Order: sequence, then structure tokens, then C-alpha cells
Amino acid sequence: MTTPLASITRPEAPAEGTRIGAVVYFSSASGNTARFIAGCALPAEGIAVYRIPLRPTEGALEVREPYVIVVPTYGGGDATKALPPQVRRFLNDRANRRFLRGVIASGNTNFGDAYCAAGDIIARRCHVPFLYGFELTGTPEDRRAVRVGLRDFFRSAPTESKRQESTHKETTGRENT
Repeated sequence: MTTPLASITRPEAPAEGTRIGAVVYFSSASGNTARFIAGCALPAEGIAVYRIPLRPTEGALEVREPYVIVVPTYGGGDATKALPPQVRRFLNDRANRRFLRGVIASGNTNFGDAYCAAGDIIARRCHVPFLYGFELTGTPEDRRAVRVGLRDFFRSAPTESKRQESTHKETTGRENT
């Protein structure tokens, strides 16, 4: 009998100051997405950073706060293979998916119509906005746009309690009491 792996629940890079949200990202062994995320300096904006493990032996990531996912596009132009299996596994956990608020994807323009297809797939299947796409490791302008865009996105997003109150009012026609 094997011992179950421990779940990962702590961010790789905690937010500095007031925490406003989180980013969950996946990066292959190439490290392209990891370098992009590091260059965005998100913790300085109050955004915690979590990394989806590369190998199943590293345990499963559990995120229980609002987050935007950042994913590379796989498949070499075949959109049916665009989503990394690790990301699929992470999002198949209903508790993780509950906190997903948006998606950012990288891609390769050589993939043609499948450019950033992983982001399109997640946005469509999870009913969240596709916030931004960038090529390969991104540019300094991409990193700045993502840093500022995520800061503004989380600052303007309703909190979970406000979202629950809004949903209650929409479904019942009454305010919470």
C-alpha cells in the first residue's frame, strides 16, 4: 500500500502587503512560463503565485482563493492536444475550479489557429474570460501588461461574499438578511 502524496496548499511566492488574489501557473521543464511569471513581479502587487506541479509524484495543488490561471499551449498546432495534462488534472478538481476567475495563455504564432488554444479551451469550458495571450516567453511589455492587468482585475473583482450576495439576489430577488 502506498502512502498518498501530500497536497500542496502554499504559494510558491506569497503576496507582499495586502493580498488581492492569486495566479496559478503551469510551466514545463523548459521553464518558459516560470520565467515569464517571475518577470511579472506579481507578489509585489499583492498577488500570490502557485505552480502546478510538473510531476504527479510532487503531489496535487489545491488552491482555495480566487485566481487566474496562466498556461502554455501544447500540441504543436493541434488544438486537441493544446491543454497540458497537468492543467487538465488540476482543473478537474471541482474545488480548484470553483475559484478560477480568468485565464492567460502563451502560445506560438507558428501554431496558426491553435495560437494560445489552451486559453480558449479553458475559457470556454470553465466560463471565465480569456484575459491575455502572449507568444512564447513574452516581452517586457507583456510582463508589464499582465502585472498591471491582474492588479486591476483583482482590485475591481467582487469578493467571494459579494459574489454570493449577488447570486442570492439574482436567484431569489431578495437581499441577504
